[in-house]
Amino acid sequence: EERAGQVPFTKVLTDLARAYKEEGPQIATGTARVLDQLKTLWHRDMRGAPDQISLDFGAIRIGQRFDMFFGGANGPTKFPSASLLEVLWRAYLRTNMPQFLQLTTVTLDNMLLGGMYDHVGGGFFRYSIDDRWILPNFEKTLNDNAALVEIMTSLWQFNRNNLCKSRVTETIEWMLRDMKVQDAFASGLDSDTDGEEGKYYVWSEAEVDAALKGTFLQKFKQAYNIQRDGHLRGKNVPYRISAVAPFPQSDADEALLAKQRELLLTARNQRTKPLRDDKVLADWNGLAISALAIAGAAFGRADWTTAAIKAFDFVVKTMGDGERLYHSWRDGKRGHAGFADDYAQMTRAALILFEKTSEKRFLDQARAWVRTLNTHFWDNDRGAYFFTPDDSDPLLIRTRMMFDQPSHSANGRMLEILARLFMITNEKEYSDRASQLIAAIAGEVQRAHISMGAVLSGFEYAVATLQIAVIGPQSNHKTQELVNAINGRTLPNMCLTVVEPDAGFPAGHPLHGKTMENGQPTAYISQRGAISQPITNPVNLSQILQLPRPMPVARPQ
Repeated sequence: EERAGQVPFTKVLTDLARAYKEEGPQIATGTARVLDQLKTLWHRDMRGAPDQISLDFGAIRIGQRFDMFFGGANGPTKFPSASLLEVLWRAYLRTNMPQFLQLTTVTLDNMLLGGMYDHVGGGFFRYSIDDRWILPNFEKTLNDNAALVEIMTSLWQFNRNNLCKSRVTETIEWMLRDMKVQDAFASGLDSDTDGEEGKYYVWSEAEVDAALKGTFLQKFKQAYNIQRDGHLRGKNVPYRISAVAPFPQSDADEALLAKQRELLLTARNQRTKPLRDDKVLADWNGLAISALAIAGAAFGRADWTTAAIKAFDFVVKTMGDGERLYHSWRDGKRGHAGFADDYAQMTRAALILFEKTSEKRFLDQARAWVRTLNTHFWDNDRGAYFFTPDDSDPLLIRTRMMFDQPSHSANGRMLEILARLFMITNEKEYSDRASQLIAAIAGEVQRAHISMGAVLSGFEYAVATLQIAVIGPQSNHKTQELVNAINGRTLPNMCLTVVEPDAGFPAGHPLHGKTMENGQPTAYISQRGAISQPITNPVNLSQILQLPRPMPVARPQ
């Protein structure tokens, strides 16, 4: 039907059928022109020298697109843009320039306190429809929440920010409570209930009063901006920006507010819940597994690490087939053959689980999936990885995905993955392929910073990997103290390996032959060929690993 001046779809179909029958030559000409343009877009030469990629310049260009007052990219609609936030955060840790810290923290603070966060049930909504992060689109997706858990964990490691700690905990609790599909995770929750956007999440003042009867009502309404005439169709989206009782209140008041939120969640659970997209996606589950493993190690939550391992095993069992992956699974049925994103995100998850558990099976699985990527996805003519394998159903254009979509691009992730594998194994094939990948896309990076956040972060990881080895028995509490000191620091370029004393590193590896110092578990730090002295004291190790490095003090002439 025609609505608001839009052409009815039935007319589109009949016009298309008529044109196909009556205007064949013109259609063929137009088709050829479109195909040529698509080939120019996706098959053009993006090669360049690695020195064409300037991390600092890229971060500055991205920062120039951010809102300095409210954070996020400029504009009335704001998305989390986790890959761009990561670029800005890495830039601060690398340069110690406060402008990058300001943009990162302003963005996160507004997302964590604004209406884009579900203060009652945990987790982030898809995006904000206003420039102050107050009015959300109420869809929730697994990939956004997983990526934000990683960033919030890194901020907490940097400054022990209690707000980030609370949001990490609440978001993971939401994932484990509302998103589980057996041991893996569903894709998302719809924004509508009974055909009404946000109905499940918004509150009238009367509904808040009824749910919190007998508690200090006024405090909650002041803290969460609850009004008689709410700001969204007469109802309220709870948020804590510009509140009469701003964040944070006293510890006692914050404890009361937490109990009141639990009462609201209990009341909300009586409502009709939004539909859940319960298909399991390999790439999005890879993001969730990585986030759970990283947060579990940082916060000492073994249950989160266990949840990550169970999700990983579920994907391998239900969506794996030898060294191949399927993209999706639902109700016992596999979907399409896996895309490059699926392999990249699950491979990164495997390597992070290997880092956090030292179980070799995760390393073996990562190597297998990279073999598949190199065999079936690599572009032998231009370099870089295609989105689809060479044995899948043919498409009009076989694309190479350099640009971030809702999640980090596969080629950006592969820069990190190949560097990790080289650091662990010292096998030159991984460093060679990383170099080929950088050369294949370096010419494009300077043109499209805003779309290539994952490539910038992956490039930094590849050229500045901080390899840390802890040599000592896994059962020795001093080994774990060293590991805890490392996991307590924000180190985005870290590659950690925990090695038993009788195992060591392969011949030719920079850390080959390194042993425990005086019979004590020992850490070694290696970067760009330089290896530290042995470190046995976890306090000293933590201090050495502190980022950003202090700015040099100018000496008087």
